[in-house]
Amino acid sequence: MDEYNQPFFIDPDPISIPHSFSKQQDIEIAGFFAAMFAWGNRKAIIMKARSLMELMDDAPHDFCLHHSEKDLKRLKQFKHRTFNTTDLFYFIEFFKHHYTKHESLETAFTSRWNKDSLNVEQAIAGFHDYFFSLKDAPARTRKHVSTPERKSACKRINMYLRWMVRKDKAGVDFGLWKEISPHQLVMPLDLHVIRVAKQFELLSRNATDWQAAIEL
Repeated sequence: MDEYNQPFFIDPDPISIPHSFSKQQDIEIAGFFAAMFAWGNRKAIIMKARSLMELMDDAPHDFCLHHSEKDLKRLKQFKHRTFNTTDLFYFIEFFKHHYTKHESLETAFTSRWNKDSLNVEQAIAGFHDYFFSLKDAPARTRKHVSTPERKSACKRINMYLRWMVRKDKAGVDFGLWKEISPHQLVMPLDLHVIRVAKQFELLSRNATDWQAAIEL
């Protein structure tokens, strides 16, 4: 753990995107996009996330709240793998809806969960339902935001929660959120993590799903 939980880890990792900001809401939004883009080549992920932040004038919170139709036009060509303009515009619509009423994205995860829960399963499921509660939420966008209710391991959401919740002297994670405790976090699970976990005999399940994440 200590080998990678070091400042040198930040720059070549998607977490470098939210580290470009100091305002909490910018960190939350930039981090969310970076986490949702985080599949495939890391250099491509970082490049696309940085490109999006530039299109948002390097002020994602202000952009989401106060953008005009003209501002949105310059985003129309943005695409990252299967994430397209339809998905992007809905993400922006959701952030405008949420931040108009709330100071932090933390409440999107914690308003519908029991803080005494063993882990963040209920928080992630509640966030998913809330995220897609807006009128005319595109069906295609659901594939970009996972939920335990579909048995997904929710790797990217769990990674994002780690960034927002964990805090230590290393300074890699932000530790901005206080309602969720680090002991409630779930390991971001992918094939590489499964392989390492099996080498250490920490995991018996073969599937990359929520049950495996909980087992680990």
